[in-house]
Amino acid sequence: MPENKRPRVREAGLKIGILPTGALNSITDVAGVKVGNTTLVRGETIRTGVTAILPHGGNLFAEKVPGAVFVGNGFGKLAGSTQVDELGEIETPILLTSTLSVPRTADFLIDYMLGLAGNESVQSINPLVAETNDGFLNDIRGRHITRDDVFAALKNAQNQTVEEGSIGAGTGTIAFGWKGGIGTASRKLPASLGGYTVGVLVQTNFGGVLSIDGAPVGIELGKYFLKDTLEKENKTTSQTKTDLNDSADGSIIIVIATDAPLDARQLKRMAARSMSGLARTGSAMTNGSGDYAIAFSSAPDVRVKAGENLRTVKLLSNDAMSPLFLAVIEATEEAIYNSLFRAVTMKGKENRTVEALPLDKTLEILRKYNKIK
Repeated sequence: MPENKRPRVREAGLKIGILPTGALNSITDVAGVKVGNTTLVRGETIRTGVTAILPHGGNLFAEKVPGAVFVGNGFGKLAGSTQVDELGEIETPILLTSTLSVPRTADFLIDYMLGLAGNESVQSINPLVAETNDGFLNDIRGRHITRDDVFAALKNAQNQTVEEGSIGAGTGTIAFGWKGGIGTASRKLPASLGGYTVGVLVQTNFGGVLSIDGAPVGIELGKYFLKDTLEKENKTTSQTKTDLNDSADGSIIIVIATDAPLDARQLKRMAARSMSGLARTGSAMTNGSGDYAIAFSSAPDVRVKAGENLRTVKLLSNDAMSPLFLAVIEATEEAIYNSLFRAVTMKGKENRTVEALPLDKTLEILRKYNKIK
């Protein structure tokens, strides 16, 4: 299948879960949310970028959103997470990038926030910056992200269709031994359940035993966690070259947005459920994988406005949360698949190449297991 024709999973005929999607099947289906990317593909060694998620289009420091971080496995460098844990508030856009570029990206995000109108007297900013390690394809030690790159991702962010695959922070990433990247999806609850929208965006760079809607795609394609080790143990192969997925290390960042009126405690419960969506795809959640979820509510009525000393807000009850849990599980699963389906083969440093998931073979497997017609 030509790489410029690579579909999203629904375009390929695969329906994940039972809930309907939003209009774009994207995190930007959540009102106010914007996404921007800066992609760096330069020379033979630079394969990296920045992805920016803006919970709303205003000044986030002056109008913070309730938020939470959930840690599935903490092998990562998520700048700003402790203040989010303590206060339950997010006061900057969420930026995704390359591991060693987190400090610089955070510094540039501070520059951006300090420069916003109304922030002239601000003396404390908590930049929220997450990462995955793109060092197999990218000259990660070069730390190539610049101030202009960060500002471009922020200023070009839109509430429209989100680019997916080998772009932004997903430019140099790998998932299940294939090319990973940025993926997104959404779910919309029926009106009788509040009509709320849940959107998810992922940066995939992890491994395991790829399963797509329950079909054992990784096993059928012969690329899965511990394959080489098991075959050597059973003496069924003489192969000595380790597969890209044999350690399954890496990371995933899951960003969850909703317009449901929730507080930080409820958002952390939603973030925790995203790990069930991750598990459905076959993630091994290895020792060396940083598996993080960041959740926020964009609902105007629950935002934290500067100078408020007393707040009165209406929140969903615990009993009303279960449909949102299912929504985040389904959207996370589908967003991961979209990151794989849309990613293209990438050649990078040291003449290394990471192939895109072979869609023709993948679709044959899905037909075999009656997942698509």
